[in-house]
Amino acid sequence: MRLLFIRHGEPDYEKDSLTEKGFREAGYLAEYLAGEKIDTCYVSPLGRAKDTAAPTLKRKHMRAEECHWLQEFPAKVIRPDKGYKINCWDFLPQDWMNVREYYDRDAWASTSLMQEGNVLEEYNYVTKSFDALLEKHGYVRDGNFYRAVKPNRDTIAFFCHFALECVLLGHLIGASPMVLWHGFCAAPSSVTTVMTEERRQGTASFRISRFGDVSHLYVKGEEPSFYARYCETFDSDELHD
Repeated sequence: MRLLFIRHGEPDYEKDSLTEKGFREAGYLAEYLAGEKIDTCYVSPLGRAKDTAAPTLKRKHMRAEECHWLQEFPAKVIRPDKGYKINCWDFLPQDWMNVREYYDRDAWASTSLMQEGNVLEEYNYVTKSFDALLEKHGYVRDGNFYRAVKPNRDTIAFFCHFALECVLLGHLIGASPMVLWHGFCAAPSSVTTVMTEERRQGTASFRISRFGDVSHLYVKGEEPSFYARYCETFDSDELHD
């Protein structure tokens, strides 16, 4: 089975929609995905994800099932340098990279900050919902791997959000989402591909074969959006925090 995790186009957060550039990105994405075999689509309930999915669904004459748990990962914590609640996936490097637990797939949500924000509760809700969906498609979670009960070559597309995508990828490969949130960057409208591997009959694992692909933008001469990134050097005019 193949999973496509598609981040929404450049967002207009105030309207929960897309910017003019974001709508162009969604159109270019639809052109690219027109040549891709997609069997089933799922979409976040948030407007920016649905607006990104719409051109693809129209072009492929498909409908997407809306899943509440596909919305952007909502858990918030009181970030050390802010003193007020902010997204749990938005930390300064110096405030998390020296904390051993954040690198551990099982302990990352055990710190006092994460516990106060009930982050693990939200994480469990998302990952259990995801596993229930995968079971519908033939793959049943069994500890740290999956049983291929009804193995298949279907392609499933998820139109969602960057932090949520990292939660699901970390769950599939056994990694702390903190590492993915801060060590990877998926530009708006990017496509990440995950494939099953069944090296022994009945036992499957998932492997990321492509992360954050924006080739559909480059072929149109469209620069990827800067959203989700921060300044390359501090003396630039790019986003600092």
